[in-house]
Amino acid sequence: MFCKNCGKEINDNAVICPNCGVQIAAFEKKESKETCTLAIVGFVLSFLIPIAGLICSIIARKKCNEENLEGGGLAFAGIIISAVVMAITVLYVILMIIGVAALMA
Repeated sequence: MFCKNCGKEINDNAVICPNCGVQIAAFEKKESKETCTLAIVGFVLSFLIPIAGLICSIIARKKCNEENLEGGGLAFAGIIISAVVMAITVLYVILMIIGVAALMA
C-alpha cells in the first residue's frame, strides 16, 4: 500500500509511515466484510428443512466466494449438516420399511 501523506510504498501492516512518520490508521478505515444473509438462512434451514438448507447453503457458499463476503464457513456447515440430516432421515425410513415388512411376514 502507499502512504496517503507522502505517497511512498509502505508495508500493508504499517501503523505509521517509516518515511514521513504520519499515522496510517488515521487515514484508512478498515473495511469490514458484509456477512452473507443467505448463509445464515441456509444454516438454520439445514436443521428444519434439510433440502432447502442444502440448496441455500450451496448458493450462499458460491456467493461468498464470488463476492468476497463473510459466511462461507457457515454455508459450508449448512451443507454438511443438511447432508447428514438427510442421510439419517433416509436411513430411518429404510429401517422403518424393513421393520414393517418384518412384522407383516
